[in-house]
This record gives sequence, structure tokens and C-alpha cells, in this order.
Amino acid sequence: MTSETATRLDGEFDYIIVGAGSAGCVLANRLSADPRSRVLVLEAGGRDNWIWFHIPVGYLFAIGNPRSDWMFETEKEPGLNGRSLKYPRGKVIGGCSAINAMISMRGQAQDYDHWRQLGLPGWGWDDVRPVFKRLDNHFLGDTEHHGAGGEWRVEEPRVQWDVLNAVAEAAVEMGVPRTADFNTGDNTGVGYFHVNQKRGVRWSSARAFLKPVLDRPNLRLETGVLVEKVVFEGKRAVGVQFRQDGRLMQARTKGEVILSAGAVASPVLLQRSGVGPAAWLNDMAIPVVLDKPGVGHNLQDHLQQRAIFKVQGVKTLNETYHSLVGRALMGAQYALFQTGPLTMAPSQLGIFTRSSPDHERANIQFHVQPLSLDKFGDPLHRFPAVTVSACNLQPTSRGTIRLRSRDPSAKPVIAPNYLATVEDRRVAADAIRVTRRLMKQPALLAYRPEEFLPGPSVGDDDASLAKAAGDIGTTIFHPVGTAKMGMASDPTAVVDERLRVCGLQGLRVIDASIMPTITSGNTNTPTIMIAEKAAGMVIEDGRAMPAAPATAS
Repeated sequence: MTSETATRLDGEFDYIIVGAGSAGCVLANRLSADPRSRVLVLEAGGRDNWIWFHIPVGYLFAIGNPRSDWMFETEKEPGLNGRSLKYPRGKVIGGCSAINAMISMRGQAQDYDHWRQLGLPGWGWDDVRPVFKRLDNHFLGDTEHHGAGGEWRVEEPRVQWDVLNAVAEAAVEMGVPRTADFNTGDNTGVGYFHVNQKRGVRWSSARAFLKPVLDRPNLRLETGVLVEKVVFEGKRAVGVQFRQDGRLMQARTKGEVILSAGAVASPVLLQRSGVGPAAWLNDMAIPVVLDKPGVGHNLQDHLQQRAIFKVQGVKTLNETYHSLVGRALMGAQYALFQTGPLTMAPSQLGIFTRSSPDHERANIQFHVQPLSLDKFGDPLHRFPAVTVSACNLQPTSRGTIRLRSRDPSAKPVIAPNYLATVEDRRVAADAIRVTRRLMKQPALLAYRPEEFLPGPSVGDDDASLAKAAGDIGTTIFHPVGTAKMGMASDPTAVVDERLRVCGLQGLRVIDASIMPTITSGNTNTPTIMIAEKAAGMVIEDGRAMPAAPATAS
């Protein structure tokens, strides 16, 4: 068989960014701000030229659609009683920020202080909070916690529901304080989520950071590109090999290759390039560039228990969805005023609290919705109901992501290993108990909540509730950690505190995969922050070229 010769793109680039997702769009903006830097962005998905990428409720049509979703699935999970889960990832510029929940959430100060305590200078709460603030274009304006001049738009929700207001009051009756802002460093409380929208339209990373600068002559975006591997000369990354429209192509850099393909795709690309656990690479007959045991390990995700309660005497989206008149009114309300149910994020009301007194800080997050369905992509139920999903914010289970084959188009092996630890099973059981207690509060009695899932037949003992969590648990789409940041002394670290791949030169990973531990809440805004902070590092190191390589091997 004859080997295929790759066509080379013209000239050399200063930076090659693989992935125009949540992080890649920020990097493209910041690194191309210097007109002397040539920046190439390679995106496997397409342009965001579909209406459902922009109307907020479009997530119902985008998730599970091969036009917008890579359609990944997990392996059959023992902790989920042998079930496999759909694992959505955005297939478009903006990545997951084009199909996600639009919830603006930073996490907790202790999340980042923990990173610093792991020996990672510059990543504590006091270090990252100014970065979050600099990114903000927040409806609250320039305050202690928020900014007003950035590109990352944050607004109040444009619709409220009586049933959600009642759930909020029930949380207060249960002892959870009200909060107007989950993003001050302590997100304990109940309130409506702030959302990444602009006047009722989704505000993705592509819309915020990439599209406004695409006319820069030094910035080149290529879509429909499947990057097959990073090209090395010795231990230095010098370019990438990719396929576009059936042609094998190569791009070269005199600066850096930056992987921003996300917590699923970035570790898989490293493995295809010969960087990863040697045993895994040998299984695939991939020449080992660097034996890096941590690549594809340390996968963390937020598993939610989607409890559903039927209600009476109050409006939910279920009835409107199944009414032709209701749908017409929703459409008119959105077309005329950009308000109403079509502006809804997947979850509107948030509750952060402790699953038991054993925890010193909020360790579970509720996403409360005035609707119910079996799974995303399915029609809403025909009975009025609310979904009250509780997720463990600080899971102790760890999973893996690895190559399925050498074929770059093959879907990866995703094994989150949910509920693998005693601690996670205990938190899951306690979370269902908290959910049941919430729905029995006096504020909800008038609506007569009736447990539909997990169901009244499920007992209140640990074993029954842990099994129920496995039956109803599903991802909330927050994979992180698969190319974790760590100290040189940590053999499982993939990148150092400046996000350089340890033991190599000219290669960084900048996306959610670098998180050593998951943040306590929705992970998109932290990913944007990571990219903003890392862009400054890349520029700073570029001024001091040649950059010193990381020291760990």
C-alpha cells in the first residue's frame, strides 16, 4: 500500500489551535490580537448557521442531532446498573457553548484554592477571580464580583414560572438561603440561574470571541477538519496533520500547537499522536513519542439524579408543548419580544446545598425545570410535572477516555466510572433524600407533588437509593480532567501550571481537560476563564522565545 502525501498549507503559523470550542474561540481572539502573529484555527465541526444554535430552547433539537452533536456514548457503566449514556459534545464553532445549558457559573472559591494547594501557583480564587471579572459583560454592571466591559455576556432569565417560585420557597423553608448571585465564591443558596444570552439569544463562545475577529488578516479558520495527529520533530511539536474534504493536509508552526478540542477529544488526539500511556499506545501499534500515563485518565463528570414529580393546579411547559395554540403563542412571544419559554435555558432554578451535615460546603447542585421528559431528544411528557435533578458537585469517582482504534474517525472509549466509590454512592442516596424532603415542604402542598421518578416504591435505605441513582442517573455534560494540570513530581500530570505538556516542547493543552479536580457547578465559564488566563501565558512565553520546556517526564 502506498503512503499518502500530505498537502502543506502555505507558510508557517505562529500558533495552531486545534478546536474552535469554548476555549479555542477565546484563544483565537487573544492570540490574533497581535497582527504580527499568524494564527490557524482548525475546527472539526461546521459554522453555526442553524437557527437552533441561537434560539435558547434549541438545545432540545441540537443535543442528539448528528448535525450539532458528535453523538458519543459511554461504555456500559457498572455504577449505572449496566446502562450506557449518550455523551453530547458540540459539533460546531463554539463547541459545547453552542448547545449547552447557557448557565453562567464559576464554581466555588475553594475549588480553585484547592488547585493552588496542589502546588499550582496562580490558580487560586484570588488569582482567577479577576480573570472572570475581566471577561464579564454582566447585567449587574461593574461590581465587586462582576465586570461590564468584557465579551462574555451574562443576563437574567427572561421567563419565570410559578411552580419554580414555589420550589424556591420550599428550599427556603428547608433552610437554604436565597441568593441573587451564585458567582461570588460561595454558591450556597437558591435562585434563578444567570445565563449566557444577549436579549434572548444564545451567547456562545464563537459569537462572543471568534466571529467578531474573523476579518483579521492574520487569523485563519478552517472548518470540517479532522486533525489526525500532532507532528513532532524529536520532542518538539512542529505542526499537525489533518484531513479536510478527503484530502490529507499538514500545517506547520514555528511557535506552538495548542490543543483545545475538549476533555474528550484532546486526550484522544494526544494518544493518536503518540503521547499517552505506553501500554495503551502499544495496544494500538502507535509509536510512542512520550509515555505519559495521565493522558485519558482522571475523567470527572457531574452525575445528576433526574427526579420527576407530577404536579397539579399549576402550569408547566409540558402542557404548552403539546398544545398547538401554546406553541404558536410561544413562537409569537419570542418573535416579538425575545421573551417567554423559547428563551429558557434547560434549567432555570438552582439550589446549592449540602447533602448531609458531614460536608463543610455545598456539595450538591439542583437543576430545577418546569418540564419533564424521558431523555433529551424525546418529547415532553403529557402530564404537568417538574424535574428536580441533584448532582454531586465534588465526585470522587474517576474514569478514562481512550482510543477505540487508530482510525481518527472512530468514536472514543468513554468510561466515566460513575458511582464507583462508597462516598459517591452515599452522596447520591442522600441527594435523593434531600430531593424528597424539598418536595414535601409546605410551599408545594397546594400543587400536590407526586413522585414519578425514582418512584414511591423505592425505599429510603442506602442500598435502594444507590440503586435508584444508578437507574435514573445521567450526565449533566461536564467532563473534565483528562489531561490534568499538576506538579512536575506528579507522574499522572499531563500539563504544568502554564498548561505546557510536560516533557515536550511547543505543545499545550488549554481546555476543560486540564482541571485537576472538577469545579463545583457548570463548567463552561471556568473553561472560558482557563483559556483567557492561558492566552496571557502563551503571549508572555512567546515574548521570551524559545520557551523553556516543562521539566516532568
